[in-house]
Amino acid sequence: MMRRSRTTAKLLGPLAAAALCAGVVQGTASAGALGDTSPSGAPSFAAHQDLRPPMGWSSWSSFHGGISESLIEAQATAMHNTLQKYGYRYVNIDAGWSDHVDQYGRDAWNATKFPDGIPAVAKFVHSLGLKFGIYLVPGIPKAALTANSQIAGTALHVADIADTTKPGNTAADGSAAIDYAKPGAAAYVQSQADLLASWGVDYIKMDFVGPGGGKVAADNRADIEHWHAALARTGRAIHLELSNSLSLANAAIWAKYSNGWRIEGDVECYSHCPGLTNWSVRVSKRFTDAPQWIAFAGPGHWNDLDSVEVGNGAADGLTPDERQSMVTLWSIESAPLLLGTDLSKLDPADLALITNPEVIAVDQAGHPAHPVSQATAQQVWIAANPDHSYTVALFNLGDSAAPVTASWSDLGSGGARTAMVRDLWQHKNLGLIHGGYTATLAPHASLLFRVIPLGK
Repeated sequence: MMRRSRTTAKLLGPLAAAALCAGVVQGTASAGALGDTSPSGAPSFAAHQDLRPPMGWSSWSSFHGGISESLIEAQATAMHNTLQKYGYRYVNIDAGWSDHVDQYGRDAWNATKFPDGIPAVAKFVHSLGLKFGIYLVPGIPKAALTANSQIAGTALHVADIADTTKPGNTAADGSAAIDYAKPGAAAYVQSQADLLASWGVDYIKMDFVGPGGGKVAADNRADIEHWHAALARTGRAIHLELSNSLSLANAAIWAKYSNGWRIEGDVECYSHCPGLTNWSVRVSKRFTDAPQWIAFAGPGHWNDLDSVEVGNGAADGLTPDERQSMVTLWSIESAPLLLGTDLSKLDPADLALITNPEVIAVDQAGHPAHPVSQATAQQVWIAANPDHSYTVALFNLGDSAAPVTASWSDLGSGGARTAMVRDLWQHKNLGLIHGGYTATLAPHASLLFRVIPLGK
């Protein structure tokens, strides 16, 4: 069983009416009606898109390029058997699926890894009632440049649209940028979108997009705008997610033309630690960076904190408290819940964290929280819900146990002094609490509440 946080609660006033609380504080934060624009006013990607943060799994964290048809289908089966009923549905292949381009300069699958082909894998995933995702990078691949591949449906070739003075992405992979002022440029992107749609792709992770992170500077803003248009023309609802560490200065563009964007570098720590990730060098960074992006998140376009590395116990690289805090932050930020762990080896305690329906509902409600203050490592994050309740998270980001206090006066509820409180992790109504709530939390531990202010 997962070790619980050593938590001492102090009620700042009388605790009463537990029965009333049990009758009123039920369920989780209300999802409300997801609208068509974010607080920044940016339109959603497409009317037929699912407006909620995506939930699913990605192959990169646990398997990197060591993927295969059988492995992906085994992970899909594990998701179907264990996680699908909680809302997880995307099975996403990351880098490593392609080893060449076709005659039209488009990525093609590695036939050794995928002997039946990517369309067959997509069909298998769909047969389980799940959705299928794939990985790409923008620009013209080096192999297509070398072959001077023809652009499908035209007499033109990639040399006619290539700007070889600029990289095609931030990966330093020998690709070239696309000059969209030239005839054939839009047709090249459209041919890729049409191919992926014909395979049954439901999700694209577009990696090494600039301005942002990566190995070299690149500007892919025009690429993303053209991919947005090309995917819409396929007639298939395809989620477009951008990676990684995208430029905050261009957040409005990412919100307008995609469904999500990575706000940070990789959450995996690779050779820097023994597990998939690490609190101090990876997870903790999200607490610092997420608040800058909150205004740009909204229905159909979300801030992506990267994969959720919870599911494989100690192999995650996090303590039990850190795992709960990771899921808590991702959920209160309405970030995509895309697991990076091996779904065939799920740890029972971790499984309870990633399948808590009340916490998942907070994520899917789509109301990103903001910190009341980040002056100290003891922080309270708050999100207002359409039903006049609040989602409140308490975090101790410090390295020693410390008290954390949520004051109802910070809720913006007109100075309410009393509130009904439900602990979402424990599925427990705490009753009427006066003034606020204080808990002494272990290092890197957290709590998550639904709070309904009642009056002064």
